[in-house]
Formats: sequence, structure tokens, C-alpha cells
Amino acid sequence: MATYDIIIKGGTVIDGLRTPRYRADVGIKDGVIAQIGVIDASEGAEVVDATGKIVAPGIVDIHTHYDSQLFWDPWCTMSAWHGVTTVVLGNCGFGFAPCRPEDQDRTMLSLSRNEAVPIKTMRAGMPWDWVSYPEFLDSVERTPKGVNVMSLVPLAPLYTYVVGIDKAKKDRASDEELARMCELLVEGMEAGGCGWSSQISGDLNNVQLDYDGSPMVTDMMTEREVTAFARALKKLGRGSTQITGQLETAALIARESGRPIIWNALAPTGSVNQHGESQFPHLETIRRLEELNSEEGLRVFASAQIVRFQSEIVLENYNLMDIFPAWKDAGLGTLEEKIAKFSDPERRPALKAAVDELEGGFGAARYPMAEITVNWITSDAHDALALKERYEGFTLGEIAERENKHLVDVLLDIAVAGDLNVGFGTTMIDMDTQAVREVSTCSVALPGISDGGAHTKFVTTARFGTELLAHWVRDHGVMSLEEAHWRLSAYPAQAMGLRDRGSLAEGRPADVIVYDLDRLEALPQERLFDYPADEWRLVQKAVGYDRIIVNGRTTFVDGVCTDATPGKLLRHGRA
Repeated sequence: MATYDIIIKGGTVIDGLRTPRYRADVGIKDGVIAQIGVIDASEGAEVVDATGKIVAPGIVDIHTHYDSQLFWDPWCTMSAWHGVTTVVLGNCGFGFAPCRPEDQDRTMLSLSRNEAVPIKTMRAGMPWDWVSYPEFLDSVERTPKGVNVMSLVPLAPLYTYVVGIDKAKKDRASDEELARMCELLVEGMEAGGCGWSSQISGDLNNVQLDYDGSPMVTDMMTEREVTAFARALKKLGRGSTQITGQLETAALIARESGRPIIWNALAPTGSVNQHGESQFPHLETIRRLEELNSEEGLRVFASAQIVRFQSEIVLENYNLMDIFPAWKDAGLGTLEEKIAKFSDPERRPALKAAVDELEGGFGAARYPMAEITVNWITSDAHDALALKERYEGFTLGEIAERENKHLVDVLLDIAVAGDLNVGFGTTMIDMDTQAVREVSTCSVALPGISDGGAHTKFVTTARFGTELLAHWVRDHGVMSLEEAHWRLSAYPAQAMGLRDRGSLAEGRPADVIVYDLDRLEALPQERLFDYPADEWRLVQKAVGYDRIIVNGRTTFVDGVCTDATPGKLLRHGRA
């Protein structure tokens, strides 16, 4: 009988702890790394030849929205294709528990616009075999998983469950209601939640809105509410917080809780993501983070935006122009109502004025509109073949010149002709290498913000691990490979209080990736029609990952899924 289930032979080990790389064999037995050293190949039931390849810990993706997708995609594939072996759910305050049966559809509606998860997919794909947050975790535990899963306790469902979403938006929470929500937070953490999360973005320049265009229930949280949740965490004495909001709000939470917080987001000055352009000088933000951590003794981590942005715009469910009232209003309602509004000539001047205000850009990220390409038009459109022949493959700028139209008219006329089921592809927006180096190597930076499971028709930022390793480290040298793997695995695990993941060591769970650094790349974006209810998503796969191993079992070989589901629910305080 073989001594080891798998031997990874002759690879270059980067252990995730910033140890200088070294060549060694890795022996895996019963889901655990049993030995790192020199191992005879005859001792393995399976031998992986890792000569010339990197052997590293699986990536820990701490910012995802797979809360629904996990139930129909056990591998959270947009992350798993890129070396992720552990994901954290429940970010930004959004999630599905606690939730009464009568509130399920309203909760899904919020996520259908806020995080752009198709509503009919959620309705078809979620089991909804829970009411409470502990019951939700039990459901996740029962569900076959190809990755490990840990979850924050999101605050928006607590407001809906205790206060009621409309009342909470109008009147906020009473003292009694706030105390009850804190009790439910503690209950959720005692069941295995790793902390709490919230989006506190206010009502100005906010593109992450509710399905009706109003701010999310957590966006207008008061200092009284924030402090109460922070003190509940302090009383419990463990866990972390994640917020999308102001850095000073994160500092307040860290002071009141005495616990670590992950703040979204640190980004190079002028860089863009789906939420817009980073307006704050990143060096000033880094200095403030250093003050909070080194002088005040707080533990404020920063999710660092290091992914170059490229998007696909589909007006059927696009919400990233919501900072402009004209676009927000046109994008609300049923499909028929949206088509009517985008067709209305009386609305066009205001829609054009918004683009003019962005100096010819589109979306919160300000994609150059003239360079946007008509990628595809649905075959279900009236006269689809003629539309495809006339427009597919051309930029809006080329079409505008040919037809003597304003760029906005070109975009909307084509979109309306295709019943808003038209894909407009943007160019890749690059970032300054030195700025990325400064941001990604900040002492508290956690490169990522994958948003895996969200904005599934627009962006593919869950490729962040591949982007960091291949583009920024290999091609541009922003940091060493040893530091990159520490920031992708051990450091985020530490920030989330995940004790036994993120590094390679004897006795640790065998979450391992084997890859060829020279070949490592993210492939071009493509559409996959693999969602429940016949929906599609935008994805980017990868090349160069030879093996992805979760808890000692191989889940992907050269990008092909093995169908193994060895992932576990990691309950905080026990994992």
C-alpha cells in the first residue's frame, strides 16, 4: 500500500510564508501535507511531475459573493480556475440569512441589481432550506463543494429580518431592534461566522444600489449602529469586519471592536474598477493606513485593487451608470419598461449629458466610449442576422462616424434593436506599474477584491491571483514571488482569522497549486451558458495551472475539472 496519496515531485516550493524558494517533494496523505523533503516516487499512489514548476499554497479569496452561486457551481469556478482553494462569502453586508420565506424574493431582487446576479438564476438555483444564519451555514456544509468556504455575517439581512427593509431605510433601528440584531450577529458567529460585513456608501456617487434605485439598507448606517455592531464583536473577542465605505469609518470600527478590519479599497490614484475611479491619492491613503496600524495600534487591512479592468456592458441589467439619475431611472423596471425608456428621444439629452460629463467615458469606470466594441447581438432579436452583419465587431466610434450619430445614440439604438441583450466590450484599462507596486506592497495590502460571483455579466476580476502572479510579478516585477504568495494566501488567512490555511507545512491541510510561471495567463473573456434557468455569465479561464488540490484531492488538471468536491465549510474559531 502506498505511503502517500499524492507525491508532487521535484517542484520549486514557495510556502506562502515568505521563506526563500527551494526545491523539494511534497507528500500528501489523508488530506494533509505529510512530508516536505526528498520522497521516493514509488511511495506515492499518484505522482505529479512538478519539475520546473512552482508548488504553492492555494489562494485564499477573501472578497467574494458566491453566497448563491455556490449552490449550483460547487467549485466557484471563476475563482477556482485561477488557483483559489478557499473563498469567503458574505462580503459588503449582502447575503441571504437570516431570511423568512416571505422575504426571499425581495432579498434576491436586491442582489439582482446590487451585485448583478441574475434573478431567475437565483430563483432556480438556490435551495432556500434555511431561515436563520446558523441554518444557512448548515446548508452550505451539506452542499458538495470544490473549494473551502468561510462566511462573514452580512448585516443587510439582519436589518431586513429584525426591522424590515423599508422601515429600516426610513427610520433606522430602535435601541431594542439594534440589540436584537447584535444578538443575531453573535449567534451567527457562534455558529461559525468569521465576523460581520457592511456596505456603508451613502447615497452620493453610489452605484451599488437596491433593485428600486434606492441606497441599500446598510448604506445609511449611523455611528450609533456601527458602534453597536463593533462592540458586539469586542464582547465576543474574536472575528474580523469587512466594510466598503470610508477609511475613517473602518478606523472607528477597529477602535470600538479591538478587532481586525478589512477596508475596501486601496487603489492606485486614477485607477478604475466597477465602482468608479479612485479619486484619493494612494500615497496619502497608505500614510493614513500606516498611522492607524503603527501609531494607534489598530489593525486595519486594505483590500488592494490590482486588476486591470475590462468589461462587457449589457443594458438589460447594467447598473454601473447609476451615479447619474437619468441612467439610473432608465435602467429600472421590467425589460419592456427599460426598452421603452432607452428608446424615448426625450430622455436622450440627459443620457448624453452624463456621458459628456465623463468626457466621453461610460460607466463608473469611464471606459472610452468611442473604443467600445459591439461584441455580440442576441440571435433572438428581430432581424438579428442583418444587425449582426452591420454592427458586430465594429466600435461605437466607427459606427457613429458611419451613421453620423452621437455615441450614445449608437449604443442605445443597437441595444434597443437587440432588446437590450447586446454585449458591448470595453478596452482594457491599464494601471501605472509604480503605483501598483506602491499599493500592492503597502504593509497592510491584501491584493484582490475578486468580487467572484457578482457582476457576472460585466467583469471577471476573480482572475486577480493570475493577474498578480503573471502580469504584475513575472512581467513587471512589482514584488517577489515569495511575497506575492504570502499576500495571496497566508496574509489574507491571518486577516480573516483562518488559522490552518494559506501556507505549505507538514501537518497542514493540503490546499496546493502547481503551476508553470512561464505559461501562466488569463485567457480572453468568453460567455458560458451554464447558469440555472438558461442564463449566461462572462468568464475568463486560465492556462498554466497544472494542478489545483483541495484538502488533498485534485479538483482541476490543466484547467479541466475532475468533478471532485473535497471542499469544507470552515467554521471560524474551529478552522
